Amino acid sequence: MGRPKKELGHLKMIQMNVRMSAEEYLKVSSNAEALGISVADYVRKLGSGKSLPKKKVNPMDRELFVHLSRIGNNINQLTKIYNSGIRDLFNVKEQLLEISGLLTFLKSTISDNDR
Repeated sequence: MGRPKKELGHLKMIQMNVRMSAEEYLKVSSNAEALGISVADYVRKLGSGKSLPKKKVNPMDRELFVHLSRIGNNINQLTKIYNSGIRDLFNVKEQLLEISGLLTFLKSTISDNDR
């Protein structure tokens, strides 16, 4: 089974060609690259008035953010268990405090290495 068909309003059926100087193209392409999007997406967003991404995220930082998000999800689950009054077999409160300290350290490290 293939992927579902897009709605007619979401299909990109119209192609538009634009002439520009080499200098203009280099500027547009470098701006798009700095934001981590393609030239076509950059021009499309500018032309339609949509907001551009703030800045490109380093792939290593992106992976770190994904892991931090997963850790946050696990912390939320542990907190829910702890607050539900279930017997604390694993010293969840102490573990949560230790994890909180580690997350604070990671956040400060990420902000110090901001690119």
